Formats: sequence, C-alpha cells, structure tokens
Amino acid sequence: MSQAKIYYTLTDEAPMLATHSFLPIVKAFTQPAGIEIAVPDISLAGRILAVFPENLTEEQRIPDDLTALGELAKQPEANIIKLPNISASVPQLEEAIAELQQQGYAVPNYPSEPKNEEENATQKKYSKVLGSAVNPVLREGNSDRRAPKSVKDYAKANPHRMGEWKADSKTEVAHMESGDFYDTENSVTVDHDGRFRIVFYGNDGKSTVLKDFAPLKAGEIIDSSLMSLRSLRTSVQEAIEKAKKNDILLSAHLKATMMKISDPVIFGVIVETYFKEVFEKYQETFRKLDINPNFGLATLYEKISGHPQENEIKADIEKAIEQGPRIAMVNSDQGITNFHVSSDIIVDASMAALVRGGGKMWNKDGKEEDTLCIIPDRTYAGFYSAIVADMKQNGAIDPQTFGSVPNVGLMAQKAEEYGSHDKTFQLPADGTVKVENENGETLLQQKGEKGDIFRMCQTKDAPIQDWVKLAVNRAKLSNTPAIFWLDKERAHDAQLIIKVEKYLKNHDLAGADIRIMDVKDAVKETLRRGREGQDTISVSGNVLRDYLTDMFPILELGTSAKMLSIVPLMNGGGLFETGAGGSAPKHIEQFIEEGYLRWDSLGEFLALQASLEHLAQTQDNEKAMILAQALDAANAEFLKEDKSPSRKLGGIDNRGSHFYLAMYWAEALSQQTQNHDLAEKFKPVAEAMRAREAQINEELIGAQGKAQEIGGYYHPDSSKLNTAMRPSNTLNGIISSLQ
Repeated sequence: MSQAKIYYTLTDEAPMLATHSFLPIVKAFTQPAGIEIAVPDISLAGRILAVFPENLTEEQRIPDDLTALGELAKQPEANIIKLPNISASVPQLEEAIAELQQQGYAVPNYPSEPKNEEENATQKKYSKVLGSAVNPVLREGNSDRRAPKSVKDYAKANPHRMGEWKADSKTEVAHMESGDFYDTENSVTVDHDGRFRIVFYGNDGKSTVLKDFAPLKAGEIIDSSLMSLRSLRTSVQEAIEKAKKNDILLSAHLKATMMKISDPVIFGVIVETYFKEVFEKYQETFRKLDINPNFGLATLYEKISGHPQENEIKADIEKAIEQGPRIAMVNSDQGITNFHVSSDIIVDASMAALVRGGGKMWNKDGKEEDTLCIIPDRTYAGFYSAIVADMKQNGAIDPQTFGSVPNVGLMAQKAEEYGSHDKTFQLPADGTVKVENENGETLLQQKGEKGDIFRMCQTKDAPIQDWVKLAVNRAKLSNTPAIFWLDKERAHDAQLIIKVEKYLKNHDLAGADIRIMDVKDAVKETLRRGREGQDTISVSGNVLRDYLTDMFPILELGTSAKMLSIVPLMNGGGLFETGAGGSAPKHIEQFIEEGYLRWDSLGEFLALQASLEHLAQTQDNEKAMILAQALDAANAEFLKEDKSPSRKLGGIDNRGSHFYLAMYWAEALSQQTQNHDLAEKFKPVAEAMRAREAQINEELIGAQGKAQEIGGYYHPDSSKLNTAMRPSNTLNGIISSLQ
C-alpha cells in the first residue's frame, strides 16, 4: 500500500500564519503512524503565480496545486484539509499583484477593462484567481457542517455576549420589490444530454456569443435570472430616503468575493446612487482617473490622491454623507465606511454580527445604532428579514439554552450560484440573452437593458441525490428533524422540490422527521425549536448554506470558526474544512503590528481529528485511529482548560494554544493502552512539555509586543514566518525529538 497522505492546504492571512506554527506539530505527531503531510499552496499569491509560469524564471515557478487538488478530490484516496482562503476582490487582487511585482515576480497588471487581445487573455487568466476560485474546484461533495458536542458544551458553559434586541428596534432589511434575480428567475430540468451556449441578441440586430457550447446532462436543473439596474437604483434610492427619514444608519450587505461578477456591480450601483451628485459633478475627472464605483470609496480616494481637485472632491463626499443618512462603519477608528471596499461587507459575516449585536452597527463615533440593511435580491434577503423580525418579537437567543442548527448543504460539482461565474454577464446593450441548445432551440431567456446582470446556474442531478441521502442519514443518525429550506415561489427551488420529493422515496424514512419549508417559515420553526433547546438540521442550497453556517454558529458559539465541516466526497474521499468565517485580515494586521496572533485554530484541530479518523477507516491504519481518538481527547481538554487565544496582548496567543494542544495530545497518546509503541514514543514528549510548561510559555509570551517583519502580506518569506511563528526553542526541540 502506498504511504497514507493528508493534504494540508497553505492559504492566506491568519490561517496561513497559524499553519507555520501548527504544521510542524502535525508532521511530527503523524510521522510515527506512517502518514505523510503534503502542503499544497492554494493561497491567493500562489494561485496568481501558478497561472503565469511564462512570466517567471525557472526558480520562481510553482506547480498549479489548486488544479491538482481538484483532480485529487475526484479520487477515492483524497484526504484534504482545507483552511480558509482569500476569495479575492479586484482591489485585493491588485494589492497581491503589486506585492509580487515588488518581490521580483514579473506577473502582469490586472486589466479591469481590456483594450486588446493580450489584455483579454490576461483578464481571462486572472478570472481563475478572482472570487470563489478555490471552493468550487475542491467541493466534489456536499457539506455536513455542525458544532461538535465539546464545542457546544463549552459555549453553553461559557456564553458569549449577546446584544439586546428591543421590540421597537428600527433595524430592518431593504430589498428590491421587482426586477431582482428572484423576480426574473426561470428554471427547467433538462430531459436529455446535450450542449448549451449563451447568446446575446441586441435590439440593433447584432448578436454575440457570451459563452460557447458546454455540456448539459439529463436531469440537470438550469436557471437564468436577470437583475435590472434601473430597478436596483430605484430600490437603493428608496432605502436611502427611508434611512434618512427614520434617522438610522444605512448599510449594504453583499457577497462580492464569492459572487465576483454580479455583486461588485451591485455594490457600485449602491455607492454611485448614494453619492449621485458627486459622481455627476466629477464625471469627466472620474473618467480620466478610471474611477469605477464598483471598487468603492477606498479606491476612489487612492486615485484622487494628489489630484488638483482632491480636497474639493473629498469635501463634496463629506457633504453628501452629512446630508444623507449616516453610513455604517467597518472601522470607526480608521474612518472606513460600509461603502469603502466591497470585500469588507460580506453578508454572511456582517449580518450575523448585526443580529448578535442586537440589530446594531457602528457609527463614525464608534457607537452602536439601528441600521437599514440593503440586501437587494429577495432570494436571500427574506432569510435575514425573517430573523430580524423574530428577534424583535422574541428577543435575542440565549447561548446557554439554545439548541444547535447543523447544516447539510448542496454544493457538489459547482451546484447553484457559486458555480455561475463563467455564466454571469452584464448586458453590452439593450436586448435579449438566450440559453440555446445545439439545435438552436431556446431553453431559457431574459430581456434587459444595457448593464443589467444576467446569470445562468446549473445544478447537476447526482449531487442532488447525494444531498438528499446525506440529509436523511444525518437526520436518522442524530435523531434530529431535518428541514429542507426551499421556497416554492422561487423558480429554481420549485424544480428542486420535485427532485427532493422524488429522491426521498428511495430511502427508508421510518422514524425520520423530514420536512420541506419555505425559507421564512423554516427560520421561524428553527428559532422556535432552538429557543426550546431543541436541535434542527437545516438542509439548504449552496449560498444559503454559507449564510446559515455563519448565522447560527455566531449566535450559538460566538464564532463560526469552531464548526466541524466535513465534505464526504462523492467518489469516496474526504474534504475537511476548518470551520467558516474567512481568513481574518485584522488578525494578521495585529500580528504584524505587535507580534500577537488572535486566530483560534480549534477549527484546524477538529478538521485534523476527522481527517485522521477518515484515513484510519479507509486505509485500515490502526495508529491513525489512535491519533484521532487521542486528538479528540486533547480537543476536549483544550476546551475544558480554556486554552484558546485570549483577546489581549500578554495572554496565550495562537502559538501558545498550539503548545497546549500538543501537550494534551501527547499526554493522551502516552496514556492510551491500544498501542504500546505509540505510548512509549510520546511518553517522554508529554513529560518534557509538562515539565517545561513555564519555560515554553515564557518564551512564547516573550515574543509578543514587537512589530514583525515577515516579508510580505500576501506572499511572505517562509523562513521569516517560521522564525516568527516558532519562537520557543524549548518547544521546537521537543517537537524535533519525534523525528
């Protein structure tokens, strides 16, 4: 048998820093079980370098690890631990490119508006890097996300702070009433194999192929929808006026990193509508400076810096804010508004924080206020509206008594919206977009105006069958009701309901409580049960899965990073995601400034335990199972002793938490009786760590409080990172003794 292998991904920002501390421990502890730890680079910088080998020297070139991992995910031997990565917005992409160029990598600039074939080709390559470039490639299975019992028990015993919800709260969700994706969506189930293409037919008689022929499979659900920018502007203007009238903050909540084509455009419309007079007054100046509202105020300020009209433009922006409703802040201290950068207002995180905080966001003075939240598309705005309404009626949940809401999510093989990037376009003129088969027959179509956003989505049949099976299995194994969150009034969901009802008949449902409910009703029922201390499995599509697995963990646990996220791959492998919640840019900023990393690696610990268990079961590796069981015990001890990073300098940080996890893991291995060799191997390690605990802590805490030079933000220097993230020579020596 070939050597057992776990692929532990190198990603970005805080989890990337943490990896440089934790991975040496993982490698040392798994080596006695004959397990190899491979470290594929799927960071933003790594993905950029991988798609431009022709621009690099031989020494600079790196393999395309993401593509290779995507192929591995289709193999039964796949065992991948996937840490959070940057889903890059255009500003983030441009920052990463600039950093790589400064380091001597001759990667090209990103052409936001290509002017020739070469720039078109460059933009096409960068499209593989932008937005949700990683997850659709790796997710060859559906998602099973839940809070492990030890984590849930800890949260109940140590409840986090919840803001107070009042019945007279003015906070609400503003959305479009017509012309959004929900309103225009049409959907069909394909009845035979074939091919499709997307063609734009202009009212002027000209036609353009937007996407060339691609395969269709019998049983697939395909959708098309269109967002009218005219209707969007009207809706945003109404929200602006309402927030002003009600004297509350105004905020926007989108998914511009994952929905990388549509949501930056929507964000730009919100920004341009709010600052309408500014964009009209300086139209010619902004044209010359290539200012695009889609990139927000931050890029605007950068581009006007040093311009003769800089102060005048800034004054008019401030005047617009003074005269309009107050804008919610992302960072009050630094003056960063909700309209600065689209990647700062990721809806799943921002709305969950608002709900946890009693329906409030921060104003420019750092004080909390009620907020009118713009979530334009009703496809998901209804989810948040229902939660806000419930909180007003029933008050905040109590983390000490609230039940748990695990999720089974449909996401395999690029299911639904997150797989639509190559099928999302802005209309080049007034006209009609048609989805046609190889015979020229129209399958779907949308009529719109120049600039409107067209989107086509595909959901294959095999993932749907697997999703239903996973939901039934989870419901029966945990004896917990499972609710499919499907809206019969939404065209896509109506097709999905037909399939769910069909495939449920393939399973023995005796004793299982399986329901199909409208999203708003599902919110009410899930919250009702949760308040009574009962668990409810949410079963949802891909995007809603993301929103659910941030909202409920943040309410229940205070964070979504402590979720156990298992993806049983459809061909037998396993993908283990380390919770949710992004890659924590503020954490790496704090580390660079003062040498303190707040990132909590509990998600990595949980994923590693599940990965080892899967490896043991699929490769009959007894030592791997013992490692998994010992790590499970170590995780429980870690939580019991509260060794997660503290929030303040001078306490245990991420590196200290890794030490304690390693000590508890070594102790559990030394005390187990199933394998004498492993017990003897880890006994001196456990004894050394316990005996030198004070010395190790002194070395780790002594490394705090100093600015860190790590050689880059997106593409740091590995040797500098290893020095910064492994500052205890005592601990390093003990770990190396295992080799």
